[in-house]
This record gives sequence, structure tokens and C-alpha cells, in this order.
Amino acid sequence: MDLMDALILGLVEGVSEFLPISSTGHLILASSLLGLEPTDFLKSFEIAIQVGAILSVVSLYWRDLMVNQKIIKRLFVAFLPTGVVGLTVYRVVKSYLLGSTQVVLWSLLLGGVFLVVFERFYREGASAVGRTEEISYRQAFLIGCFQAIAMIPGVSRAAATIVGGLILGLKRKTIVEFSFLLAVPTMAAATAYDLLKSAPAFSWDQMGLLAAGFVSSFIVALLSIKFLLRYIETHTFIPFGIYRIALVVVWVLLL
Repeated sequence: MDLMDALILGLVEGVSEFLPISSTGHLILASSLLGLEPTDFLKSFEIAIQVGAILSVVSLYWRDLMVNQKIIKRLFVAFLPTGVVGLTVYRVVKSYLLGSTQVVLWSLLLGGVFLVVFERFYREGASAVGRTEEISYRQAFLIGCFQAIAMIPGVSRAAATIVGGLILGLKRKTIVEFSFLLAVPTMAAATAYDLLKSAPAFSWDQMGLLAAGFVSSFIVALLSIKFLLRYIETHTFIPFGIYRIALVVVWVLLL
């Protein structure tokens, strides 16, 4: 991997992290296109550059993350299922699933079909929760359970949490913003855990590549968040489902 590869992967992370299209899946496919070997460093890089996306959320929602105790408590409850599952299956995911284009393609395809079908039949209820502070602890916990499914590369953490929130009776904007906020403890924990295990083996050059990926993903993620908030005001997620399906078809036929 060189500097250009790191910047490209950072851009891919920034664009895809908060959209329901799977940032991890896109990073794996992009790495394959760039001809990068699925080394331990590359797998750690794909996890760690999420820090850039985390910082974009912090910069936009720092008051909710630092001051609003109601939101903080709900984020803690939502994080618990992912934290437990992550500690349990971390080694399996990193050893066997990260880097597997087959797993990513199937997850993208099935997730895309599900998104399209779900949106065709979904109707928001009159009593849908309209504020993040009003999310019940039960709803927060179940959203965390949905998020845990995204341990499988290609599923999409954003898609899992957003669809889960809609099923549980949250307004679209409410669950999208909660998904942004939930990304902070989730990705921070995943990155910290991986770096504690892997960082001592990295060279200074590799640390520089990580830094480049951070910066690239931070800048692009800011734009991605603002785009999604505007987009959901008048659109469903059907185009993202179609995109996932089309990406798999193009990949299989051409690549």
C-alpha cells in the first residue's frame, strides 16, 4: 500500500460509512481493485480509518455526545450488544470474513434486495418517535442488536441500525441521527481494540498511511453526513438498495 492507496481508501470510507451500502464491504472491494493483498495491516487499516468518520460525527454532534445525558445513556445501552458480540467473534471476523469478497458480495446483494422490499412496504406510524431523547431503552437495546448483525462485512452498520429503528417505530430522521451517534462508541471501541492488538507491529511508514486515511475519511464523511440528512427529507433508501444489487451484478459480470 502507498499514500495514494491510503487516500483512496479513506475517501471510500468517508463516502460509505454513514450510507446504507457498507463501508467495510466497499473497502474490501476497493482494496481488491487496487491489487492490495489482504494482509493483517490492511485489515487493521480498514478498521482503523473509521476514526476519521468518528471525528466527523463528533465535530457535528459534540453537544449531544458530551452534554446530553439522556442520549448518552441510550447510546450506552445500544452499544452493549455490539460490544459483547464483537469481543466474542472478533478473531473469527478478522481472520475469515474481512478480506472475503464472496462474503461481501452476498451480503451486499441480499441486503440490497431487503432494502428495496422493506421500503416498498414500510409505512411510518403516526406515533413514531420523533426525538432521540424519546427513544426507549428497550428500543435502544434492540437497535444495538440490529447493529451487531453488521459484524458480517457487506451488511452495513448504517443499514442495519436504520432499518432496525424504522421497524421499532422511530421516525426516519431520528434513527438516522441516532445511527450517526451510535457509530462513535462502536467504531471507537472496534478501532481501539484492534490497534491494541496490532499497532505494535506497525512501522512508522504504516502509521503515516493510517494518518492519511484518517484525514481523507474525516473530510469526506462530513459531506456524506450532510448529504444523507438532506436526502432523507424527500427520499427512501430504495436507490441505495438498487445500487447494492447493481454493484454486485457489475462485479460478477466484469471483474
